[in-house]
Amino acid sequence: MSGVSPVFPSVTAVLLISILERQIFDFLGYQWAPILTNFIHIITVILGLFGTVQFRPRYVTGYAVWLVLWVTWNVFVICFYLEVGDLSKDTDLIMTFNISMHRSWWMENGPGCRVTPVTPPPSWAPEDHRYISIAGCVLEYQYVEVAHSSLQIILALAGFIYACYVVKLISEEEDSFDFIGGFDSYGYQGPQKTSHLQLQPMYMSK
Repeated sequence: MSGVSPVFPSVTAVLLISILERQIFDFLGYQWAPILTNFIHIITVILGLFGTVQFRPRYVTGYAVWLVLWVTWNVFVICFYLEVGDLSKDTDLIMTFNISMHRSWWMENGPGCRVTPVTPPPSWAPEDHRYISIAGCVLEYQYVEVAHSSLQIILALAGFIYACYVVKLISEEEDSFDFIGGFDSYGYQGPQKTSHLQLQPMYMSK
């Protein structure tokens, strides 16, 4: 494990930094579904790192399984923002559980975006929301979100490969340890000296 321990923690550290950055911007955009998923991902990454340091293959295996789900979620997010099939990026139910209006933070704060309030707002606009016009964005917000999810997929694939490698090494070390100490575990006893003397019964006369 000494050859892998510097590598796997570095991968998990990059994963944590990237997901914390994403979590911050999801909080700013009040996107509750991504916030919840990101939180689970952070906890799982920490458990995977703990399992690597403490030689717990079950933790690392659970981390690898979660990465498969994490990749699936990010593929869905990409399809959502690119409006694949019947998906629409303006739907509030998927990203915010319909608690609030779905708005990516990058919609108004993307590179080069200029936000102009529209006055007076249209009659159909909710009273507790402002109506704005966004123009001049160098990169549209949906492509920023797609880039974030694509980065997470790449990092998750790297983490999955290293997790499988770590589980393999831990299993090999456990098998090697059992082989070396197997004699003690099975209560092996060395050959004992046998006596060549034969005991004969003795009879005493009264």
